[in-house]
Amino acid sequence: MSDSITLRLAALDDIDHIVTHRRRMFEDMGNHDSVSLNRMEQHFRPWVQGMMQNNRYVSWLACNPAAEVIAGSDIWLIEWPPGQYDVSPYRGYILNVYTQPAYRRQGLARKLVRACMDWCYNNQVTVIMLHASDQGRPVYEALGFTPTNEMHTWKNRLP
Repeated sequence: MSDSITLRLAALDDIDHIVTHRRRMFEDMGNHDSVSLNRMEQHFRPWVQGMMQNNRYVSWLACNPAAEVIAGSDIWLIEWPPGQYDVSPYRGYILNVYTQPAYRRQGLARKLVRACMDWCYNNQVTVIMLHASDQGRPVYEALGFTPTNEMHTWKNRLP
């Protein structure tokens, strides 16, 4: 990554960047349904604002020398019950990892995800989760993430 690229914590004034990164991430994964993306934005914006105000959502933004936001990665703190191997009250969930196309393949995603991980470990959040796209999987595996046996379903996908 270029030394001229800097990372900074996002503030409430940066919500537009966070929302845009989320939308672009889904578009890059093949979702071009503007109705569903618009609905997601409409509901995500107030949700992320509330989470940031309650210190349950932390975002890092990468900026070029002109101070333009070119990439980002976020961590959502999910309340979690104590378990036999981890008694931390939160799990970290990394989401919205996005880099503008002109800045890809420079290590930005890796550096941003590492910032999320370091923040978690420095704040006693010892378990970090994420869902990986095909493009992101090698980055996350290189940072030590491994697949789990998690399963899920949701109402509209029941057999």
